[in-house]
Amino acid sequence: MFFSMEWVLGFIAIALLIVGLVGQAFEMKKIRLATYRDEELASANIFLNKKNFKWYAIIGAGMILWYAAERS
Repeated sequence: MFFSMEWVLGFIAIALLIVGLVGQAFEMKKIRLATYRDEELASANIFLNKKNFKWYAIIGAGMILWYAAERS
């Protein structure tokens, strides 16, 4: 077989990490614009917003798959 399981897991892991990081960045921007005016600085609690946890799960799954691909 041309692709080994390590390469497939590695590509999936990288895709999950990229999707998770980009999605979380856009989500943070939406939360900040909906909550704060342009002049205000956003609170550090913005990271604990419920909408971010799905992106954290995707990023975590990507990291776990990447680790599994490296160790197999």
